Amino acid sequence: MNAFLELVPWPDVAPGLAELARAGLRLGFLSNFTERMLGVNLEGSGLGALFDHVLSTDRVMSYKPDPRAYELGVEAFALPREEILFVAHAGWDAAGAKSFGYPTFWVNRLGLPAEELSATPDATGRDLSELVRFVEGFGVSGRH
Repeated sequence: MNAFLELVPWPDVAPGLAELARAGLRLGFLSNFTERMLGVNLEGSGLGALFDHVLSTDRVMSYKPDPRAYELGVEAFALPREEILFVAHAGWDAAGAKSFGYPTFWVNRLGLPAEELSATPDATGRDLSELVRFVEGFGVSGRH
């Protein structure tokens, strides 16, 4: 389990998140990791200050893709789910978030084929630079 306390972010993460924050977006992080695991990793990576909300599914005693986990984002941002773009690393997580009602973007870093699930993301990209371009395409500023 200690390996999960020493994760290193992908090289595009810091610049991508910083660009989204400069655009006025409020950022949150929802993970199946424990709050301790999230805290240690965000502190070690220096990325913690970029997030308005860091949410662990421990708060609802469940894991994604349980809808109770995705509801944490709605509660944290106090916005309707349709106004929160959910960005997922895993195809199953993108499908779960989309089924919950979030607009979704799948960061498919490994170029995996789409899983045959009941929902598909609204968009897919290989890294956060593609997410930034997707968000800019909507002229989004100050949204969530």
